[in-house]
Amino acid sequence: MSASYKKLWKLLIDLDMNKSDLIKQAKITSNIVAKMGKGEDVSMESLRKICIALNCEIGDIMEVNTADERK
Repeated sequence: MSASYKKLWKLLIDLDMNKSDLIKQAKITSNIVAKMGKGEDVSMESLRKICIALNCEIGDIMEVNTADERK
Protein backbone atom coordinates (compact mmCIF):
# COMPACT_ATOMS: atom_id res chain seq x y z
CA MET A 1 0.00 0.00 0.00
CA SER A 2 1.38 3.38 -0.91
CA ALA A 3 0.29 6.97 -0.67
CA SER A 4 -0.19 9.24 -3.65
CA TYR A 5 -0.05 12.99 -3.20
CA LYS A 6 -0.82 13.89 -6.83
CA LYS A 7 -3.99 15.62 -5.66
CA LEU A 8 -1.91 17.91 -3.45
CA TRP A 9 0.41 18.92 -6.27
CA LYS A 10 -2.58 19.66 -8.52
CA LEU A 11 -4.23 21.67 -5.75
CA LEU A 12 -1.09 23.75 -5.28
CA ILE A 13 -1.11 24.56 -9.01
CA ASP A 14 -4.78 25.54 -8.81
CA LEU A 15 -4.01 27.80 -5.84
CA ASP A 16 -0.97 29.27 -7.63
CA MET A 17 1.29 28.07 -4.82
CA ASN A 18 4.63 26.32 -4.86
CA LYS A 19 6.12 23.88 -2.36
CA SER A 20 7.96 26.66 -0.52
CA ASP A 21 4.67 28.50 -0.02
CA LEU A 22 3.14 25.31 1.37
CA ILE A 23 6.04 24.82 3.78
CA LYS A 24 5.65 28.36 5.13
CA GLN A 25 1.85 28.39 5.29
CA ALA A 26 1.43 24.92 6.81
CA LYS A 27 4.49 25.26 9.06
CA ILE A 28 5.96 21.95 7.95
CA THR A 29 9.54 21.03 7.06
CA SER A 30 11.02 20.57 3.63
CA ASN A 31 11.74 16.95 4.62
CA ILE A 32 8.00 16.29 4.84
CA VAL A 33 7.45 17.72 1.37
CA ALA A 34 10.38 15.65 0.06
CA LYS A 35 8.88 12.47 1.52
CA MET A 36 5.54 13.31 -0.05
CA GLY A 37 7.26 13.86 -3.38
CA LYS A 38 8.55 10.28 -3.16
CA GLY A 39 5.13 8.92 -2.16
CA GLU A 40 6.34 8.02 1.32
CA ASP A 41 4.22 8.07 4.45
CA VAL A 42 4.05 11.22 6.55
CA SER A 43 2.41 11.79 9.91
CA MET A 44 -1.26 12.56 10.32
CA GLU A 45 -0.19 15.73 12.13
CA SER A 46 1.59 16.92 8.98
CA LEU A 47 -1.43 16.09 6.82
CA ARG A 48 -3.67 17.93 9.29
CA LYS A 49 -1.48 21.03 9.12
CA ILE A 50 -1.61 20.98 5.32
CA CYS A 51 -5.40 20.57 5.31
CA ILE A 52 -5.81 23.48 7.70
CA ALA A 53 -3.45 25.68 5.68
CA LEU A 54 -5.22 24.88 2.40
CA ASN A 55 -8.72 24.74 3.91
CA CYS A 56 -9.41 21.29 2.50
CA GLU A 57 -10.12 17.69 3.49
CA ILE A 58 -7.52 14.92 3.55
CA GLY A 59 -9.11 13.30 0.49
CA ASP A 60 -8.41 16.50 -1.42
CA ILE A 61 -4.64 16.08 -1.01
CA MET A 62 -3.95 12.35 -0.99
CA GLU A 63 -5.19 8.89 -1.80
CA VAL A 64 -4.06 5.41 -0.83
CA ASN A 65 -3.10 2.97 -3.56
CA THR A 66 -4.15 -0.50 -2.46
CA ALA A 67 -3.32 -2.18 -5.77
CA ASP A 68 0.24 -2.80 -4.53
CA GLU A 69 -1.00 -5.19 -1.83
CA ARG A 70 -3.31 -7.16 -4.09
CA LYS A 71 -0.40 -8.60 -6.09
